[in-house]
Amino acid sequence: MSKKTTGNYEKFQNTIGYTFKNISLLERALTHSSYANENRASGVQDNERFEFLGDSVLGMNTALYLFNKYPDEPEGELTKMRSSLVCTGSLCERARAIGLGAELRLGHGEESGGGRDRDSILADAFEAVIGAIYLDSGEESARAFIKQFVFEFEKGGEWSITDYKTTLQEIVQKNRGEKLSYRVIESTGPDHERSFTVEVMINSNHIGTGYGHSKKEAEQMAAHEALKLMGME
Repeated sequence: MSKKTTGNYEKFQNTIGYTFKNISLLERALTHSSYANENRASGVQDNERFEFLGDSVLGMNTALYLFNKYPDEPEGELTKMRSSLVCTGSLCERARAIGLGAELRLGHGEESGGGRDRDSILADAFEAVIGAIYLDSGEESARAFIKQFVFEFEKGGEWSITDYKTTLQEIVQKNRGEKLSYRVIESTGPDHERSFTVEVMINSNHIGTGYGHSKKEAEQMAAHEALKLMGME
């Protein structure tokens, strides 16, 4: 049975340190399309528009943060840093840290299929919450949330760029004769909002699966899973 059909989300608001003036904005941010589809007759709307807005707010604030923090870094390095901060793998970790999964409104299929802990759903909802905060109070409040739960998430307020593909490649290269490869096994959604599922293999042996909004992001997540399974992460 789906959870969170309604509520004031008091515990969650305490966790994130932000109280919504319009609680319906938070409720929509936590509403997955599967739940909205099952309750369309009741006028329930999903969080996809909020995710779109939150993604833009997050992207702009991340670019400004990195531009100011690293004045001597070239564009290519800044792009890598931004990707590390806002990729699905990073955002789902932050979503788990604030207990976002427990608050989601999911359809029965997603609920029974483990959607409450699915990386892509958590990352999308995290961005939707940013969008909801922006709509509720504006740029300053959204920036404060991003600063606390994205920029200062790691210990000591610092973070490191993690290139899982390079790390995995370096490990595999130590063993002669082993070849690392990636393969797209599924792509879904319209052209402007595509999602990819990628598997990574050593020779012909499957060692990890990843999901993302681009092939590169999905490959990084597949490499991340492989490193975890190898006990290297």
